[in-house]
Amino acid sequence: MSTQPVPFWITASWERLWVINNNQGPPVNTVNVRNIQTPTLFGDCRIPKDRPAFPNAKSLADLSDKELETLYPQEGFSGFTTTEGYIVTWHHEIDYQPPDGSIDIGRFELLGGRNVLEHGVQASYLEHWWRLEEPGTYFLGVKVMRNLGNNRQRVHEIFSVTGDHFIYARNRPFDLPMANSMADLIKKEKYKRKQILAVLDLEVSHGFVLGGRFPWEVQFSTLPFKENKPLEFASQIVVDPKTGTLSAKKPTPDLIWSFPINTLDIEDLLVLFPPA
Repeated sequence: MSTQPVPFWITASWERLWVINNNQGPPVNTVNVRNIQTPTLFGDCRIPKDRPAFPNAKSLADLSDKELETLYPQEGFSGFTTTEGYIVTWHHEIDYQPPDGSIDIGRFELLGGRNVLEHGVQASYLEHWWRLEEPGTYFLGVKVMRNLGNNRQRVHEIFSVTGDHFIYARNRPFDLPMANSMADLIKKEKYKRKQILAVLDLEVSHGFVLGGRFPWEVQFSTLPFKENKPLEFASQIVVDPKTGTLSAKKPTPDLIWSFPINTLDIEDLLVLFPPA
């Protein structure tokens, strides 16, 4: 992972207003897209606006096969970001969709106010982004690696916070084979229901730090039953009231926690992660 901080102008919470794919047709806005960029880590959550909410579900197993199909088009990814001038590359370390061999890279065009255009570099698209809050100094990034033994590790969780917005990503325990999309992968591999449940069990959630009805409220999630509820991951973080040091509430030898970025004061941390 790169430890070089990205430029100030990209460190913010973002909402995509519209996209033009293949440089054809009018702008469309059919997906709720949120992006969080800290000086190092980032998160991106993309939930189609017509996806059902499933308010009575408590897990993926509560959804029928047809209902599970409505989750296939979702997108969510997290990792670290590198830049070269106004060329931005997002390195996916956690990704809801299967790999398709492409690189997530775009060229930023800074407009007036909070507006930014992103031009595709490897793919033909144009996206209009709106900065939800001005670039600031309030960042938190948490990365959890799973210890696989024999000096091997796998990215398990990434938590990116900028201002009053966050994106949390939890990985599935296995890699997916290459495919054009989730739907194509499931069809090609002829996955049965048990396998489909395992493939879909990857969480990417966007929410509000304190701006919702309660702290760490999830707004959008690849797991619909997580929406409008507190983010469980936030309750796993504790703060040393004397030093402001962050750590896992219940550390385990199989998980390795790190905090690549933290610019919050002790007083702020104690509000966000109050003692039990």
